[in-house]
Amino acid sequence: MSDEAARFEPAEERAIRAAYARGESPVCPRDGATMTVRSIGGGSFGLGYARRREWLICPTCKRSAIFDVKRGTRT
Repeated sequence: MSDEAARFEPAEERAIRAAYARGESPVCPRDGATMTVRSIGGGSFGLGYARRREWLICPTCKRSAIFDVKRGTRT
């Protein structure tokens, strides 16, 4: 079992989000792999809101980061 943390550090998540916000393909700060981007929805019909989120996943180390697209914040 690896002693590395299963999550990205906050600074790593900020770098990933910043690259994505600039329109660049996000790269995993741990291993340099190009991350997969998946759009995920949220909210419910009739509630008057719908969250748009992006899920960025490293295909190599399997770490991921999820953030709201509108605000660009981690959820």
